[in-house]
Amino acid sequence: MYPTAYVDYLIHFHTDRDYFECHEILEEYWKSLPDRGKHSTWVGLIQIAVSLYHQRRNNFSGARKMLASACEILQANPDALQRLGLAPDELFKRLEERIAALDSQQAYSSIDLPIADPALLAHCQKLCAERGMVFGSPSDLGNAYICNKHTVRDRRDVIEKRNEELARKTAERLKKSTS
Repeated sequence: MYPTAYVDYLIHFHTDRDYFECHEILEEYWKSLPDRGKHSTWVGLIQIAVSLYHQRRNNFSGARKMLASACEILQANPDALQRLGLAPDELFKRLEERIAALDSQQAYSSIDLPIADPALLAHCQKLCAERGMVFGSPSDLGNAYICNKHTVRDRRDVIEKRNEELARKTAERLKKSTS
């Protein structure tokens, strides 16, 4: 029905509010797709999580920039949001409210994605119960690990992959220029 990574994204988004984990889960899934577009719905959902992560750390300008980009991407294809079990109009309303909060540099507060598909919501709630999590839990702003996760993670594999990709592209350009 829905990709497992997406369901896991929704669970983290609505339970432990680990937006960095949301980003990681959905980005990994997005990268696995053969036809991933820069402006896909997946990118917009990733950007929502990253925006909230930044707002929680009081990086209002970074959060606003990321959320504005997410809105632009997601508003271009509201049907894709419906296919993912979300209510596009309600989502856009919530995101616009969040942008206004960022403009006035309001402190972070939890936000839920409007899940319109009752079967998806029930599935997420069932998985949460099985995992000992409570769907709809507020953010634990005292959890330094979740709030600062990006600063303590091991990025060696990401850096290594980027360097490999850069080397590959450089080799391709050199090969073309000498042909």
